[in-house]
Amino acid sequence: MDHGTSLRKVDTPAAMPVSIADVRAAHARISGAIVRTPTLRSQTLSAIIGAEVWLKFENLQFTAAYKERGALNRLLSLSEEARSRGVIAASAGNHAQGLAYHGARLGVPVTIVMPKPTPMIKVMQTEGHGATVVLHGEKFEEAYNHARELEAEQGLTFVHPFDEPDIIAGQGTVALEMLEDVPGLDTLVVPIGGGGLLSGMGIAARGINPDISLIGVQAELYPSMYGYVKHVDVSCDGDTLAEGIAVKEPGQMTRQLVEALVDDVLLVSERDLERAVSLMVQIEKTVVEGAGAAGLAALLAHKDRFAGRKIGLVLTGGNMDTRLLANVLLRDLARSGRLARLRIQLQDRPGMLYNVSRIFNDQAANILELSHQRIFTNLPAKGLSLDVECETRDAAHLDRLIAALREAGYPVTRIELE
Repeated sequence: MDHGTSLRKVDTPAAMPVSIADVRAAHARISGAIVRTPTLRSQTLSAIIGAEVWLKFENLQFTAAYKERGALNRLLSLSEEARSRGVIAASAGNHAQGLAYHGARLGVPVTIVMPKPTPMIKVMQTEGHGATVVLHGEKFEEAYNHARELEAEQGLTFVHPFDEPDIIAGQGTVALEMLEDVPGLDTLVVPIGGGGLLSGMGIAARGINPDISLIGVQAELYPSMYGYVKHVDVSCDGDTLAEGIAVKEPGQMTRQLVEALVDDVLLVSERDLERAVSLMVQIEKTVVEGAGAAGLAALLAHKDRFAGRKIGLVLTGGNMDTRLLANVLLRDLARSGRLARLRIQLQDRPGMLYNVSRIFNDQAANILELSHQRIFTNLPAKGLSLDVECETRDAAHLDRLIAALREAGYPVTRIELE
């Protein structure tokens, strides 16, 4: 389907399982217990994209993700009896923390079933909010099935992460706030995992402005909703940076809503996601997880599509492992030419390292790390390979350094990132 063709089959969200009245009621219900996050214009990103880019900072929620909205709305919609019995969910991510945090606030017992390989930090964070964590199965599907079994056995209320009306209505409050703060937005770009956020925002946005453009974004490795709305067979697998939207099967309710309301679904590569996360740190000085940066990744990958528009992006969450964040930032430096590893062939004789280092000094390039290789190399026995990790100002500066080394007679190869 080309970019000029809309997926949308209805112009108004009438006769749908969630209405804008439901979203407004949810907003009144949860206001004061969630952060009314700001929607701010990014001058630098606007210049990069060639459009007016507004950011909704949902990473500033207490649990650092928008998921609190739907979870809290669901909890507040329960009867007193259901609240006293408690709720259960299957999640290893932001849904678990949002439900646990607000359950503890309201005195509602919360049980979260997580797969056994879930990183211990996520288990500890969820337990830290007062929830009981049950580790079961190797994959999410096994954890989900076990949660449904415990639901029946213990008389608990299951809270789905995306595929139920109260959750969808709660997530839709994001759009209410964005369009209240910036009424002139003509495009909303929203990450899709199970589809709860885009469904709720779509209901709200279409109720306020039927002509607004709604664009969903998925990671190329997990194009489940894309496959459904485009009517193509897709494969969902791989280790994506956007694990928060790595959903293999969209919801039954949300897939119908997305197909009815949304203009298009775009896919973004892992490199696009990495660049988006890095830009958010560099430009906005804020940490956004891979899923939360998917909207910006789509703008970077499809600039022509969005040129001249007034766009709202939802930074859906900021729960990112610090080591992973460091890797992403360093990889971006390498791709931009500010960090490089050069492999230089030398003759194994005195003074060679000094001569090479002098060239780096003359070119004002900073040497970070050196590694000699005399044994595991195809060079002659009297030769050696020198790997130099260095820091330069930009790609042009790096090119000048490489040219100077070659002019001095040293064969140089830049070790590229995939």
